[in-house]
Amino acid sequence: MQTIRNDLGPVNNLLERQYVPGELLYPQSVGSERVNKARAPAPETVALSLQGVGKTYQVNGQALEVLTDINLDIRQGEFVCIVGASGCGKSTILRLVIGLESPSTGALLIDGHRLEGPGLDRGIVFQEHRLFPWLTVEQNVLLGLDASGMHAAKKRESVREHISLVGLDGFANAYPAQLSGGMAQRAAIARGLVAKPRILLLDEPLGALDSLTRTHLQEELLRIWEQDKTTTIMVTHDVEESIYLADRVVVMDPRPGRIRTIIDVDLPRPRRRGNPEFAALKGKVLGELRH
Repeated sequence: MQTIRNDLGPVNNLLERQYVPGELLYPQSVGSERVNKARAPAPETVALSLQGVGKTYQVNGQALEVLTDINLDIRQGEFVCIVGASGCGKSTILRLVIGLESPSTGALLIDGHRLEGPGLDRGIVFQEHRLFPWLTVEQNVLLGLDASGMHAAKKRESVREHISLVGLDGFANAYPAQLSGGMAQRAAIARGLVAKPRILLLDEPLGALDSLTRTHLQEELLRIWEQDKTTTIMVTHDVEESIYLADRVVVMDPRPGRIRTIIDVDLPRPRRRGNPEFAALKGKVLGELRH
């Protein structure tokens, strides 16, 4: 069990000292009986495995169980979305995967090895872009390679490639205040990807954007994902977004957070939101959420 402190103690220290806020974390050196096990991925293709994972905090001397019996295998190159009501533990799962916290029970494995703390093999992007306002786009993205040990020239080359990848050519010397919300989030995604992580975690990265920008960035996310096929786990409250983006949608129940079901999205890309099959899958996810 882990005790929550008002000042978050070691967690704040880790945030300040060991990773660029919002994007990457660096080391110094799913579910219930209702999970669809018939279509579980083959062991040799599993990039990330959560095995009987639970998380319990101590709050005011009382145990608060936020996750229980999370069993989930995610295939290499897969795009998975996690949906569920607020407070069901979606973001807690991401914090466990990124290595900011440890499970109270169970284990997380990457390529069959137990996950121990943050690492360059995982990147994360949050709802807020969290770019440093006094740094340019190029400098913000470069921070994603701060602990990589890469040669300076190679770093600059990688930064240029990723700025281009997210469609920000011509804005390398711009400051965050000079960018639109969507452009700033693209820069955040570039910083999350620049170290070429094995797993990219997205914690509602489009949630603060207007509808048109959000739709456009959903298309951009798919374009970027299809280019490198980085294993991606995205938390979202938008069911339509999950159907549009994901290979599978993990539906969670709250209190304590647990997997209710996993729904395969067996639709060809690019997906059409007005397609009857698309609407049927959206209705199926909504139905599970409203049980």
